[in-house]
Amino acid sequence: MSDTPYVPSSKFGKWFNDRLPLLTLSAHLQDYPTPKNLNYWWTFGGILTFCLVTQIVTGLVLAMHYVAHADLAFDSIEHIMRDVNYGWLLRYIHSNGASMFFLAVYIHIFRALFYGSYKSPREVIWIIGMLIYILMMATAFMGYVLPWGQMSFWGATVITNLFSAIPFVGEGITTWLWGGYSVDNPTLTRFFSLHYLFPFIILGLVILHIWALHVPGNNNPIGIDIKKPSKDTVPFHPYITIKDLFALLIFIIIFSGFIFFSPNVMGHPDNYIQANPLITPTHIVPEWYLLPFYAILRSVPDKLGGVILLFASIFILLALPWLDKSKVRSAVFRPIYRIFFWVLIIDVLALGYVGAMPAEGLYLLIARVGTAYYFLHFLVILPFLSRVEKTDPLPLSISEPVFGGMPKPAMMKSDKKNKNE
Repeated sequence: MSDTPYVPSSKFGKWFNDRLPLLTLSAHLQDYPTPKNLNYWWTFGGILTFCLVTQIVTGLVLAMHYVAHADLAFDSIEHIMRDVNYGWLLRYIHSNGASMFFLAVYIHIFRALFYGSYKSPREVIWIIGMLIYILMMATAFMGYVLPWGQMSFWGATVITNLFSAIPFVGEGITTWLWGGYSVDNPTLTRFFSLHYLFPFIILGLVILHIWALHVPGNNNPIGIDIKKPSKDTVPFHPYITIKDLFALLIFIIIFSGFIFFSPNVMGHPDNYIQANPLITPTHIVPEWYLLPFYAILRSVPDKLGGVILLFASIFILLALPWLDKSKVRSAVFRPIYRIFFWVLIIDVLALGYVGAMPAEGLYLLIARVGTAYYFLHFLVILPFLSRVEKTDPLPLSISEPVFGGMPKPAMMKSDKKNKNE
């Protein structure tokens, strides 16, 4: 990569760039030095950007035809599906896009957990990412209410009622969310307004997220700092862009499979029935991407205790850079941590499964054990491992494992012995 500042070749380009340096920024993004050993788990950042733009564009068009009124919302969805040109396609892209968005973000988060991308000096990047995730959950929940089906109505009733458990201010917050004294038309209009607004806030945070990433640079699979930029990095374009585009193409094929062949597989049948305050569904569940937290919420018999654990399970992720104090970033060199990482994934999947089941019997027991392990993992196991775990030796540079294979402890000891002799 050249250190010479970019200068546009045309007069117009130079005139424009002197007043708004977008061309210089574009050149920087193309030449941005990126670790050469990035694998396909690093392509999900670009995939998430694609998901966000897709959700915003389809959401804007759907909002032109949607009516945020309790008496008309359900029928307006039917109007979109039946009468609007390609309305069915737009709606299926938007509804399935939310699931694909969360699938990609969960892969992105667990990749960061495995490779230690939340560690110094990338704490701010991680925190901004977690704020994006929290806003995503709020946006998705409010979007789930908009079709005004049975699950929409009763899901909104159950979740908003949780705020009433907060001492002193809970009743006031619940009344404000409802816009009255029950879930009704004011609730729907509030949720529609916020669901429309939040994606643009998320977009702003994504720009900050990328900006913050460009300060310390990308982490990499072996988790060591770049020592020789000329040997350890490649320009972002075309090397990384081609890789990202290939991964995005595969993602779009899978995404299209859901849209055209199984568009309703991730929805709930009760949400295709118009909301009725007099008939409660047999089993009220949120969308699949919120089920682990729903299981944590229901694992506690006390309403306030469940709310506290629910919020704690989300906000504990913000403190992760300070809970895991290991000097080694990547789990590639942390054999014990690797085991607990996979246990955490199994735990989250189990919580997601029991979150979709009735809160009784064995399901409730699994939820409580899973909840206990979730908090133990972050509050006890990670800090303990940071102190006692014996890590494998790190490579000297990124280029070493790329060109010469991973260093073996026995070989390193032998080399030291020969030097001493």
